Amino acid sequence: MKRLIFTLIAAGFTTALFAQNNADSVFTTTTTITTTTTAKGTVTDTVIRKKRKLKFSFSTENRDTVYKEASKHPGWSFTPTFSRVDIGFATLVDNGSFTLSPENEFLRYRSWKSSNFGFDLLELGYRFNSSFKIYASAGFDWTRFRLRENVTPLRFQDQLTYSVDDIDYDKNVFSSTYLRLPLSFYWRSKNDNAGHRFHIVAGPIFGLLIDGHVRQKSLENGDQHFRAGFNLAKVRYGGFLRAGYGGIGFFAKYYANDMFEDSPAQKGLKNFSFGATVGF
Repeated sequence: MKRLIFTLIAAGFTTALFAQNNADSVFTTTTTITTTTTAKGTVTDTVIRKKRKLKFSFSTENRDTVYKEASKHPGWSFTPTFSRVDIGFATLVDNGSFTLSPENEFLRYRSWKSSNFGFDLLELGYRFNSSFKIYASAGFDWTRFRLRENVTPLRFQDQLTYSVDDIDYDKNVFSSTYLRLPLSFYWRSKNDNAGHRFHIVAGPIFGLLIDGHVRQKSLENGDQHFRAGFNLAKVRYGGFLRAGYGGIGFFAKYYANDMFEDSPAQKGLKNFSFGATVGF
């Protein structure tokens, strides 16, 4: 998963970088002089040939370049897509605080190793003009927390329950997979002198639980996987924001309902994620 995430980031940022390069066609001239000796004297023929070369350059300076403004007519659209690729950090908010309460201490996680990753695959929208559009989309969203404690969340319990293990786990990951369903209100500016736009997208977001997953790696038990039955919310809802320039920006997603169902000790424990996004 880490390799996939970093590969997608590198591809997205490389594409966005090269999209800002300027390509100029230039011509060079080659002069060929031919001398012919005849009975009447010496004749010199001069032939000038033009060779076309393609020159690539990158500059942040303003240039008097004319770009064709993309114009979109109002109307409906339905299309498959691969966009809004989010890669960032996952965070728990415990009743408004980033510090976990004693009841939730067993979920302490390593911040730099807890991540959120997602993307959209389908889009249905209505464009009002070249700058404003409303669309609903569907995709997938993965959230993973790298737990610090040597605990195991138990499956198929009345409420979220865990066991404290006498094992020093090399890796203890608690993750969830959701089908994500955002409703987006999208605005973009006109092209600037560099031919790029500013983008702002915001709206409500919904999620349908696909799977919960615990992965543990230890010397004693090797690599273990446990799926489903962790009292995760079957439906989640919240809001999101994306903003950026060109094809790169940042995102933030906050889910207003509790992360777990039927678990009084985890009441008020919510999910928040933020990071970089590629593709608007």
